[in-house]
Amino acid sequence: MKHQLKKLLFLFPILLILTSCGGFNNSTNTGEQTQQTQISTTSAQPFNYQTYNSILREYVNPQGLVDYKKLKENRQQLDDFNASIGAVTLSTYNSWTDAEKIAFLINAYNSLTLESIIDSYPTKSIRRIPGVWKIRKFDVAGEKMTLDHIEHQVLRKEFNEPGIHVALVCAAISCPPLRREAYTGKQLEKQLDDQAKKFLGNSQGFRIDSQNNTVYLSKIFQWFGQDFEQTYAQTENIDGLNKTETSIVNYARQYVNYDAQKFLAKGGYKVKYSNYDWSLNVQ
Repeated sequence: MKHQLKKLLFLFPILLILTSCGGFNNSTNTGEQTQQTQISTTSAQPFNYQTYNSILREYVNPQGLVDYKKLKENRQQLDDFNASIGAVTLSTYNSWTDAEKIAFLINAYNSLTLESIIDSYPTKSIRRIPGVWKIRKFDVAGEKMTLDHIEHQVLRKEFNEPGIHVALVCAAISCPPLRREAYTGKQLEKQLDDQAKKFLGNSQGFRIDSQNNTVYLSKIFQWFGQDFEQTYAQTENIDGLNKTETSIVNYARQYVNYDAQKFLAKGGYKVKYSNYDWSLNVQ
C-alpha cells in the first residue's frame, strides 16, 4: 500500500544521512473503524470540477490568498458549484474510489468555507462567524453536513490519509494555502505531497530554531498529531520525542530540505507548536 511504501522510502535516506554526515454510512466504510485507503476497481464518472477550477484561478492568488470582495460580488459560479456538491447522490459517491471521495470532500470543505466567508464578508476572521463549523449545515452528496462533520466524522474517521491536514483550508493566515486547482482522485497523492512541501516550506508550518535546539511546527500538527501515527510511527521513538511527535516529524521530514532532514534525523531536540494566526486569508 502507498503509505507503507512511502514510509520505507523516507526512512531509507534518513539512515544514509546518519551514516554519511461525520459520515456516509455503509457496511464496509464506517466511522467505527480505521482503515487503509483502498482503490476500488471500478468508479463512476468523476465529479466535474471545471467551475471550481475557474473560481480558484480567478479569485485566489499564488500565495493562496482570496479576493473575497470580488468573489462576493460575483458569487453565482460558487453558488452553482456548491449546489452541485449537494446534488451528488449517495450511490454515486459510494461508487467512487477512496481517492475520489477524499478529493471530493476536501474540495467541498474548502468551497463551502468560501461560501461561509462571503456570506458574512467583510469579516476579519472566520471565528467571528457564529456556528460556522458546528451549526451551519450544507448539502453534501444528499446529506446535511456541517464543516466539522465533513472533517472529523468523515475524512478523519473513514480514511487513513493524514495529508488532508495540509489541504483543508479554514480561511486563516496560519492555514495551509488554498490551492488554485481542485483536488482530483487521479492526482490526489501528488497534490497532497505538493501541498506539504508548500506548507512546511513556510515558517507558518515549520521552522528550526537551532540556537535553542527546537523545532516549531504548525498548531495543526498539535491538534491532529495522532492522525499521523498509523502511517508514520516507528518501533522506537526519535530520541527525546514521544510517539505522536515522532510520527509528525517522520511525516514532515519527507518534505523539508536536506539540512532540515539532517537536523530532524539526529533527535535530541524539542518540538513546540507555533501560535495560530486566525486573521482572514484575504488578499
